[in-house]
Amino acid sequence: MSTTTELSPRASWILILSASAILMITMGARLTTGLFMSPINTSTGLGIVSISFALAIGQFAWGAAQPIFGVVADKYGSSKVIIVGALMLATGLAITPFMSSQWGLMLSMGLLSAAGAGAGSFSILIGATAQSIPPQRRAFAAGFINAGGSLGQFVFAPLMQAIISSAGWVMAMFTMAATTLLTIPLARPFRKKKAVAVAAPASAVINEIGLGRQVRLALRDRSYLCLHAGFFTCGFHIAFLVTHLPGEVALCNLSAGVSATALALIGLFNIVGSLSAGALGSRFRMKYLLVAMYASRAVIIALYLLAPKNAWTFYIFAAALGLTWLATVPPTAGLVGKLFGIRYLATLFGLTLLSHQIGGFFGAWLGGLAMENFGNYNWMWYADMVLALAAALVNLPIREAPVSAPVPA
Repeated sequence: MSTTTELSPRASWILILSASAILMITMGARLTTGLFMSPINTSTGLGIVSISFALAIGQFAWGAAQPIFGVVADKYGSSKVIIVGALMLATGLAITPFMSSQWGLMLSMGLLSAAGAGAGSFSILIGATAQSIPPQRRAFAAGFINAGGSLGQFVFAPLMQAIISSAGWVMAMFTMAATTLLTIPLARPFRKKKAVAVAAPASAVINEIGLGRQVRLALRDRSYLCLHAGFFTCGFHIAFLVTHLPGEVALCNLSAGVSATALALIGLFNIVGSLSAGALGSRFRMKYLLVAMYASRAVIIALYLLAPKNAWTFYIFAAALGLTWLATVPPTAGLVGKLFGIRYLATLFGLTLLSHQIGGFFGAWLGGLAMENFGNYNWMWYADMVLALAAALVNLPIREAPVSAPVPA
């Protein structure tokens, strides 16, 4: 026997919907930062490279915060973590307009707001939900929660651009800061409840070991390391586009509205992609879903580079890319759960997200360097294609059987 918190169907839906709404807000705040790059540059004169580096620090901080907050959530409950994160996120966004140096932006957008968003992100929300619902619903729940993050991008990208155009980027930043505080009441369903005893499957024996031993075991497992390598590429790709897609649109002499619409379309189509990935994860081997998604990105980018650069090209590119955008999250989280169980899912999945965001750091920073040195992003697109193909290949050796902890002599 083991202990877990098993919720009624109604309570499960409340938890899933709350998690989806929280992720909608935190990811909406994160995935629209590229819209602020040009206004901040105009206001402060810091330059694209300096602002890109501050946002790259934010990519890393978002990833680094998740395993740390995951440990806290696994031990003390997710509700407190989400509330603290909301306050950090709101504070970081609210003080950004008062920052006129690279160090100031690194503090506000690079550390405070990014780490706060990490406290209300995938590893915390999916980990807490997985521990409270039946195994057969976990893949669907992960896809549904992930779709909430995509909805946030769809809603907030055009909204923030509209406010930037009409009232200025400072008002848009204050609006986003106030909106993030809505995650505080949404954290209520995540309050830690008294566990009840339920029968544990044989594969869950691994969950009886301590957190430290579990992490050491995971870091020696080849399949887990392959997930890290693939997720690194995913982070590189997403951070580059979130940060620099508005710049790419501007290079093609198109309006800022095109970039906002493209980001919104990525979010809209990723709702379909996320829900599909969650549903397909219950029917097909999840590593093959990841292989297909990573390989398709290389094809989509190649077609984009060959196409004429007009608004419709960006819209079609965004829609196609959106189908795989964050749809890698449900199968990756699902594979971590398959390999090691759900007891420390928030921590172990948080570590894969750290690798994701190390890739994100390089995607955001190198994009700025490419623009500064070459005047375009061509080499970044080429790197994206190579890394996408490498990610597809590195997921093939993954096995999906539970990892057994060695029995001490």
